[in-house]
Amino acid sequence: MSGKAIDTLVIGGGLHGLSAALHLARAGRRVTILEKSWVGRHASGASAAGVRTLNRDPAEIPISLEAMEMWHGIAGLVGDSCGFHAHGQLNIAEHAHHLPKLESRLARMREAGYEHEELIDRAELLTLVPAISPHCVGALIARRDGAADPHRTLLAFRRSAEAAGVTIHEGVGVDAIEQAGDDWRLRTPAGDFIAPTVVNAAGAWAGKIAAMLGDDIPLGLKASMMIVTERIAPLLKPVISIVGRPLSFKQSEQGTLVIGGGLQGRADIEAQKSFVDFQELAKGARAATDLFPSVSALRIVRTWAGMEATTKDHLPVICASPNAKGAFHAFGFSGHGFQLVPVVGAIMADLVIRGSTERSIKGFGAKRLMQQRAAA
Repeated sequence: MSGKAIDTLVIGGGLHGLSAALHLARAGRRVTILEKSWVGRHASGASAAGVRTLNRDPAEIPISLEAMEMWHGIAGLVGDSCGFHAHGQLNIAEHAHHLPKLESRLARMREAGYEHEELIDRAELLTLVPAISPHCVGALIARRDGAADPHRTLLAFRRSAEAAGVTIHEGVGVDAIEQAGDDWRLRTPAGDFIAPTVVNAAGAWAGKIAAMLGDDIPLGLKASMMIVTERIAPLLKPVISIVGRPLSFKQSEQGTLVIGGGLQGRADIEAQKSFVDFQELAKGARAATDLFPSVSALRIVRTWAGMEATTKDHLPVICASPNAKGAFHAFGFSGHGFQLVPVVGAIMADLVIRGSTERSIKGFGAKRLMQQRAAA
């Protein structure tokens, strides 16, 4: 199909696909992205854009800490700040009986040699977040964490990828994948695309793509919901979560409050549509008003849900294909992949170009999930 030879075809035009393409192109590879819908259509465009090392699974911490360094220099990578502000993220203990969970987490982090999380008392919490309800007793904090603007981030990664020579085809889904000698042939409505290497960054559709490559990887589906309120005067700078309740709460640069936390709507993967469950979403609104009583009268401007693949252990799949030479996977981020975007792109470039990476990805192999299915 393409008029020029392609070294790597990336399936999926979300942030992880864009990041992989960018890193590969800057390493001299000729890269084409095939996106079934449009760039950032699903999880990347619906993200709360939290940039979080706080409360990460231990397997993710090494790459998450590297990604955080990359976020603090993100303009050097993609020519834009991506709206990233590092005002910290806090996991708040509302009551005294919540504190042991935070203390246990901190002890595990210190034992593993990590210093990026700290425990703060009520006095410091009230200093950092004066608007919070005074019944809260303390919090775990990662001070270099923060949040970004998802749409600005998508635009920055897309512009940088295209400037590096990446070709992006939107509205081009992959119908079938077959071997063509030492290459892969991807059948699409726009014709065939051929390349020796393929990166599967297809998000909620990644399991289907993996199966086309010969990898039977079990995946679930998320449709995480978000609320955005009307604009208000500055209320808080850090990103807030709570022990024992689903909540992610932040204020955007525009003054709106963005409320999420993993509450689930409904997804129709065939129709590429997701739906908000307002009864479920009310739990997030309740948690937000319990912590910030002053926002209870605010109007909700809009709500949405975004589709994403989940794995059984909530860890991503970042690896070379176990069965298909020249194929690589980056998916299954289970609702917490935004912060990892810069480093996962670098990992994919390592795997594609060198066949290995020095970064810690031991816990992210596809075989762990395939073995679970075989044992079931």
